[in-house]
Amino acid sequence: MYNTRRLTETALLTTLITVSGAIKLPGFIPGTEFQLSAPLAVAICGVFGFTKYITAGILSSLIGLILGTQNLLNVGIAMIFRLVVGICVTGLGTSWPVLVLAGPLGSSVARLALGGILGKGAIPLLLAAVPGMIYTALTAWPLTLLLKKVKLQTERVVQSGVQR
Repeated sequence: MYNTRRLTETALLTTLITVSGAIKLPGFIPGTEFQLSAPLAVAICGVFGFTKYITAGILSSLIGLILGTQNLLNVGIAMIFRLVVGICVTGLGTSWPVLVLAGPLGSSVARLALGGILGKGAIPLLLAAVPGMIYTALTAWPLTLLLKKVKLQTERVVQSGVQR
């Protein structure tokens, strides 16, 4: 039963990352749209741990490649974001300051890497990401609390079912 639950949980997290990654909120300035999956990814890492988070992220990227909604550059940048977030959360814990700052830090490092890969100035890339970083910082903690409640509720249901 444990393996089935783990597989199902990972599949659901993969779906959440994939679907929320396809949703982009427009910014005030053209080119500053925000991918909704960033704060959700931080919350998933904080609640479910790095292993499940990175597994779901890799699967989400593979799905994006298969569907043609992502290319290798997108996947590479997303993996940099995921690794930075994972290192922050694994190394520093799941307190609210860590979760609030992990997303913007991951976005910053990913933008710097993108600037290096493209050979273009990283400062404009970072400036374009600032609205999304603010949004990520503001929503990562509430999403973490929501996912904690969902996880706790599912654990109670599973526990209740086992006791019967």
